[in-house]
Amino acid sequence: GFQEFLSVASRLQTLPFALCSEPEVWQLYNITGDTVSIFRQTDSHQENLQLQERMKIDSDGLTRFIRTNELYYLTEYNDMTAVGLFSSPVRAHLLLLADKRSAGFAQLRELLRALAPQYRGQLLFVLIDGAVSSNRRSLEYFGLKSHDLPAVGLYDTQTDRKWLMQAQEVTTEHVQEFCYSYLRGDLQEQNDPPTSAATHSKSEL
Repeated sequence: GFQEFLSVASRLQTLPFALCSEPEVWQLYNITGDTVSIFRQTDSHQENLQLQERMKIDSDGLTRFIRTNELYYLTEYNDMTAVGLFSSPVRAHLLLLADKRSAGFAQLRELLRALAPQYRGQLLFVLIDGAVSSNRRSLEYFGLKSHDLPAVGLYDTQTDRKWLMQAQEVTTEHVQEFCYSYLRGDLQEQNDPPTSAATHSKSEL
């Protein structure tokens, strides 16, 4: 893994990389053996990939681990996060379209944050603030107006297809079933929701 680590570090130059062999530092972060750790400053989360003695890891696998875990459990979509979202190897985005100023927003945010780890490596959970004028196109893309919020959608960046959750209430059970219907392939057999915008780039929601 050492050469692979250096290879990935040179490839992902926008991220800081470091090597540590100090036992005191390992103990501080509850590390007991060879490990690749990601430290997200934004939510103080640590994600570990423990390297077993006979474990083989290549540059692509290590890159996928980093790209999958560098984003938050619920990433707010904006100009800064868009690049990371669309460069992630996870091609499907579960979208919470909501007004952050609304009374029930905090509860919705925590609901999605709690669900996101279950789908790590399969779906990226993304928040789109409907109160932000620059996100109006995202609402239009799903055929939504501000009075339709909150809503939950799913966007496949590889096929450029989209779906809206039909359940009126955003609950844990409804979101789980929506996610699983995509992972099972059921959603892909349905028609896409209408859109009120003419065209959209795959590098933009």
